[in-house]
Amino acid sequence: MKHSGFNNGFILRISFISALGGYLFGFDFAVISGALPFLKQQFGFDPYWEGLATGILAIGAILGCILAGSIADKYGRRPGLMLAASLFAISSLAMAFAPNRDFFLVARFAAGAGVGMASMLSPMYISEIAPAAIRGRLVAMNQLTIVLGILITNLINYALRNTGADAWRLMFGLGVFPSGLFLAGAYFLPESPRWLIRNNKGRAAEIILGKMGDSRYVSESLSMIKKSMTSASRINYVAVFKRAVLPALLTGIGLAMFQQFCGINTVFNYAPKIFQSIGASKEDQLLQTVFIGAVNLVFTILAMALVDKLGRKPLMLIGAGGLCVVYLLIVSALHSGSGMLSIWLLAAIGTYAMTLAPVIWVLISEIFPIQIRAAAITIAVVSLWLAYFILVFTFPMMFERLKENTFYIYAGICAAGFLFALLRIKETKGKNLEDVEQAISMH
Repeated sequence: MKHSGFNNGFILRISFISALGGYLFGFDFAVISGALPFLKQQFGFDPYWEGLATGILAIGAILGCILAGSIADKYGRRPGLMLAASLFAISSLAMAFAPNRDFFLVARFAAGAGVGMASMLSPMYISEIAPAAIRGRLVAMNQLTIVLGILITNLINYALRNTGADAWRLMFGLGVFPSGLFLAGAYFLPESPRWLIRNNKGRAAEIILGKMGDSRYVSESLSMIKKSMTSASRINYVAVFKRAVLPALLTGIGLAMFQQFCGINTVFNYAPKIFQSIGASKEDQLLQTVFIGAVNLVFTILAMALVDKLGRKPLMLIGAGGLCVVYLLIVSALHSGSGMLSIWLLAAIGTYAMTLAPVIWVLISEIFPIQIRAAAITIAVVSLWLAYFILVFTFPMMFERLKENTFYIYAGICAAGFLFALLRIKETKGKNLEDVEQAISMH
């Protein structure tokens, strides 16, 4: 659809509200790092409980993804976003007032469920309401809010570090403010026109499309959406494994797992440990995490401009190939104790933030046929969370045994990811979701 008669302000506003789910994702991902020293004193956490308190977020997220898929199909995208926001708000307060360890862990698990729902529903909603020409940038907005959530939460944690033994309660409790804002915003969101048409609510879809663009935009959108609905049926998880859509499903799972197994979250989560291995002081370790957060933000903003200009496939190739090379340089710097380690780690963060971080979320939201989109995105995002859990769980043990050679493994995975993108990824830049569906089905 080349026509551009749409209401940029309205579309940007509702996309931003949906993307607030990403901010809360970033909050729950980051808040634990500042709170752990206090939690160790409060609840007597040993390394096992420390790891469980961190990792249980991913286990909750898997449940959240599965719930979100069913809710999004049965009740709509908007109710799903509202439920995710409610879970964020309730779990933030529950963690803040937790009387004991087990209560805290259950609340942290519930926060993970909210994270999982938002990680799936926010990009899904944006992809379904955004015009093709700007869809990539709007879906990438979700990644930007994740990055902002991480950076702002780290700054707040730092500011609260000297406020007493109960500082951790304030760290978690403050999450009720952005989650409350997200809930209020989600209440006023319009439902996805694609979901409405699929559920025989064409007039409601037409009214919403009328707010998004002019009469020509409405008629073209309705035509394309209805054309894709001719063979639509109720979602079921068996349907995603049928031969016609299995290639798209396998591609989505591959993309999701590669985003984690590419290894970049070892840099985000274990930068102090990596710098400690070459004798950096604690002050230097903390300084590097600040640099990493800043570089991550700058390059994520740059990515939003590139994803609809360069296209999805070129960014995938640049990201996978670039990380492979940078990891080899990191191995060299770790081996020699070189001062270049900081430069190469920041280069890895910048490369990832500009390419793989946003583009994989965009592709996962685009490549599945409408009939199975919710279930397929659920499976892909569950795969992503499983891969994340495996990555962050195995890295400390691998790094202790293999030292710098650990990054040879991630370099090899990135080389395989480069070949995967080259051979399997179809360009979706500038295409509406129905054209993408047709291209995938012909592949």
